[in-house]
Amino acid sequence: MQRARRARIVATLGPATAGEQIIRALVEAGADVFRLNFSHGSRDEHARRVAVIRALEAQCERPIGVLLDLQGPKLRLGTFEAGEVQLAAGSRFRLDLDPAPGDARRVALPHPEVFGALVPGTELLLDDGKLRLRVESCGDDHAETTVVVGGPVSDRKGVNLPGVVLPLSPLTDKDRSDLAFGLDLGIDWVALSCVQRSADIAALREIVGDRAWIMAKLEKPAAIDDLDAIIALADGVMVARGDLGVELPPEDVPEVQRRIVRACRAAGKPVVVATQMLESMVHAPTPTRAEVSDVATAIYDGVDAVLLSTETASGDHPVEAVAMMNRIIERVEASASYRSGLGTPQPSASPSTADALCISLQRIADLIAPAALVTYTSSGSTSLRAARERPAAPILGLTPLVATSRRLSIVWGVHPVLIDEVLEVGQMIKWANRIAVIEGYAGSGDDIVIVAGLPFGEPGATNLLHVSRIAGAPGRRT
Repeated sequence: MQRARRARIVATLGPATAGEQIIRALVEAGADVFRLNFSHGSRDEHARRVAVIRALEAQCERPIGVLLDLQGPKLRLGTFEAGEVQLAAGSRFRLDLDPAPGDARRVALPHPEVFGALVPGTELLLDDGKLRLRVESCGDDHAETTVVVGGPVSDRKGVNLPGVVLPLSPLTDKDRSDLAFGLDLGIDWVALSCVQRSADIAALREIVGDRAWIMAKLEKPAAIDDLDAIIALADGVMVARGDLGVELPPEDVPEVQRRIVRACRAAGKPVVVATQMLESMVHAPTPTRAEVSDVATAIYDGVDAVLLSTETASGDHPVEAVAMMNRIIERVEASASYRSGLGTPQPSASPSTADALCISLQRIADLIAPAALVTYTSSGSTSLRAARERPAAPILGLTPLVATSRRLSIVWGVHPVLIDEVLEVGQMIKWANRIAVIEGYAGSGDDIVIVAGLPFGEPGATNLLHVSRIAGAPGRRT
């Protein structure tokens, strides 16, 4: 069940993919990590899905990651007396805290923190950007606006404020409760929605500790202004193009996506591109050519993973969507231009033994073309450093910790393998040789390059590089 491809696939589970058979089919089609969207579904449903995933993991004998995606704060309008109104461009419209049903002149916006952040000239977007309002005047409990772009608007439609940093935490009471539940389930990654600043990541880290890795969902322009600090504190980043595409002009999104990907790659942090990648496959059995190109572009840019959302959660063709994404990735990675265009952004290497070894690893791999690179890691940092260089050889991430093996399942080029804890270098080399052969990456006479840290079990202590030749082993499997 090891993948030949480097980039990974994250599939969202939902009503269309709730049973054991369908989840197994998704794994067989190419899913490496499963996303649990806590904006939908009950806790019992999510718990059952995790149990199925862990059972499949044992049967497949390969780690499968689980990503808990927190809902985050959602800004929504109140209700209208008629359920829906038509707002005309140029008309005045009031937002306030009055819970009474609204009409074409006013409606409730039950978020007092929003009014404190508004100033005249601020623009508000309603219903995923379909309507646009401009603030003319405002107070602590109201805002008088002009309708710039009109249209129909109905009960509880979403509100976006592009360019405004809101004085609210991305963790709601629901999120905190969901997070505690997910950590008890043993989830591997936590995706934090509505990140605006690096302090949001720091606040979540205080709660999560080392029980999971944190993925910052970048969906607000304010987060891009604090990009480097967010990447430094997070374990990974998701380019959440849904809300990002609402709050930014659509033509800006591709450049922002590329900027985020390059910054994450330089920092050696996993980066996932999400939202509407194969959207037409929610109902159609095949994607559009534009969607195929969209996925391919992300792979050419060297992202760690691409994510399917509605396509697998509630679509009509979830397995076909995963299989299609798998084929796109394989086709891109097999192309002659993939390696030449992959180009590693200048790594933000520190003057440390660990970074020096992993940069040297790439140079050695270029010279001797080993069958595989093998990292022995407890925290996962050695595997992450090796993956940052985007080497041509596959990376076998050996670890004695099941949590680390699952977290690495989202990382570019890393094939995590759970092994027994090793106590000395000779034992580690034997394990590396053996696993490389068993997993089908090396055969008799092949070289492998091993990177590890001494003493074993000390996080971030990468300081050993060893070249080993496989002897007395059967030929490489095809």
